[in-house]
Amino acid sequence: MTGNFDARRFKALERSGFNRIAGRYANGAPLRASLQQALLELAVLRPGEHVLDLAAGPGLLARDAARLVAPDGWVLASDIAEGMLAEGLRRAADEGLSDLIAAACDAEHLSFADHSFDVTLLGLGLFIFPEPARALAEIRRVLKPGGRLTLSVWGPRQHVPLIGCAQDCIARLLPAPKVARPSVFRFGDPDALNALLDQAGFCDIRIESCPVTCHFNDPAAYWQAFLDLAGGAAEALSRLPDETQRQLQEAVTDELTPYRNADGYTLESTVLIASSHS
Repeated sequence: MTGNFDARRFKALERSGFNRIAGRYANGAPLRASLQQALLELAVLRPGEHVLDLAAGPGLLARDAARLVAPDGWVLASDIAEGMLAEGLRRAADEGLSDLIAAACDAEHLSFADHSFDVTLLGLGLFIFPEPARALAEIRRVLKPGGRLTLSVWGPRQHVPLIGCAQDCIARLLPAPKVARPSVFRFGDPDALNALLDQAGFCDIRIESCPVTCHFNDPAAYWQAFLDLAGGAAEALSRLPDETQRQLQEAVTDELTPYRNADGYTLESTVLIASSHS
């Protein structure tokens, strides 16, 4: 990041943004169901294991993981946005998963003891961290020797229209930000992701490409889905004048034209899923 980048301010915006969209983010789970299933398959969770779900949001991954490690294992969901965790705990209780636990925490400064977990899960979160190497060092610290990390990141930008279309629309209508945000695509190159994990001390690294197909009835549904994923970016957009927000929503129709079909709009995006050992 540039010398003007303020990590503390960035994290505060992300926290505020994800707290704002907690319920809608959770309601959007069906869009990401195939990705979640692929990540859990690569994680190979076993009954009795102790699992940390980092950047857990409203516990979508954590709740499924809790079912896999039951009855003697447990899952701790952690996120910087406490509103997301509260939403997840409410839904877990409704699903009969009263044993799910949660702790609001900065991934770059984990408040857990050394060697506390058998597995860490990190779904679509690594690219958000201002200092991903520091977060990975913390993950290694809290994993038991030989513990496992399974994570997902967005693939190359040109293969992720789910995010790219909205970003292109924003770039056309709004001035460039004075200070750039960390790119959500910065680990979309498998070699870059492999190198980061290797430098952090992880081994047996395996990276797979996973397609994620999302269908929307109209551009408004796509735009709302983007806002329901975007966290800090959605928070910043919410502060724009109503007219500007309306123009953005209308303009996204042009960006979606290549993905139009008889039933609406279908976007296939690529996610990378990596597994490794500490």
